Amino acid sequence: MPEPRTLRGLIVDYGGVLDDPDGGPRLLAYARRAAADGIRTALFSGAHAVPDGCADAFGTVLLGAVRGARKPSPDAFAAAAAAIGLDPADCVVVDDMGVCVRGAAAAGAVGVQHVSADATLAELEILLGVDAGS
Repeated sequence: MPEPRTLRGLIVDYGGVLDDPDGGPRLLAYARRAAADGIRTALFSGAHAVPDGCADAFGTVLLGAVRGARKPSPDAFAAAAAAIGLDPADCVVVDDMGVCVRGAAAAGAVGVQHVSADATLAELEILLGVDAGS
């Protein structure tokens, strides 16, 4: 019998993660599958805008500062989790920058540093229990 899932949120950066021409489409498809499986999702970027095709894959889009805090501040990740109605401890944060992953972890979230789509998807499948597809 599978263990009950405790992580219920997925917060993903745009630059360096979703704009990757090889892995971005696969990660967007994963975000859609995760949302369909009940995971609360947010795109969280320091950018001022992201393509509509990316934004549409997430339940919440957070750009720039959130409640006055910017990445990599732990307060920014705590605010991002609150924006999707969760505690940071219930969330996985995917970012390509180590400093942001450390900020997310300091807030209490599980941080995944994106280096390749294959590695990130394998981690997300384990952490969220949502099939990463092929």
